[in-house]
Amino acid sequence: MHVARKRFGQHFLSDAGVIDAIVGLIDPQAKDAIIEIGPGLAALTEPLLTHVDRLTVIELDRDLARRLRAQDRLTVIESDVLRVDFDALAKTANQKLRIVGNLPYNISSPILFHLLPSASQVRDQHFMLQKEVVQRMVAKPSTAAYGRLSVMLQWRYEMENALQVPPESFEPPPRVDSAVVRMVPRADWPKLPIALLSELVRVAFSQRRKLLRHTLGPWLEKNRAGNEFDLQRRAEEVPVQEYLDLAARVRQAQE
Repeated sequence: MHVARKRFGQHFLSDAGVIDAIVGLIDPQAKDAIIEIGPGLAALTEPLLTHVDRLTVIELDRDLARRLRAQDRLTVIESDVLRVDFDALAKTANQKLRIVGNLPYNISSPILFHLLPSASQVRDQHFMLQKEVVQRMVAKPSTAAYGRLSVMLQWRYEMENALQVPPESFEPPPRVDSAVVRMVPRADWPKLPIALLSELVRVAFSQRRKLLRHTLGPWLEKNRAGNEFDLQRRAEEVPVQEYLDLAARVRQAQE
């Protein structure tokens, strides 16, 4: 019997109804290149394998990875997901990836940011996350949940809070509610340097309670941009598209 390890943030999905609902959301097809992050005790892995010819899983826990290698038609990458090159996986598969998983809640945001540069190599993503994280991902401006994560992810993905999952669906139960998010890369995304947009948004949200003239203002002045941007607002009041337009002007000013 495998004991969940706190340092890996392990909470194993055990509710058959929830598992069926997630597989239904994914709608796996035989030839799909599906990558599962954090397969754990294979609660999602095994039902996925009934639909696809092959499945690739990424598992850091060496005991779980050894157990998973006993499965047929399963490629096991024993690694920290933050070290995995998803562009290379897509190149090997010769098609866009479908990425799924019950993400470790303690590093869910770093995983989402790690996947961001590979969005053009992805068909869709379905992740189990802490409910509050999903709410931040899909949040609208002028709400408490709207922040850096909202802006960076809405730049590249259409997202939907697709399924609510209570703590008792896991073993051991987490102390928070969970949700499944569907993420589909946008076809119409404005092409911007990730580092530039990330820095702009980080500075903007660095002091949420202050007007942007105190935080973003000096940064824009240093970067010779922003004359037409209304700084008499707080970061959470600015829609995603305005951040994207501003980043484009900053890039133009730097060229």
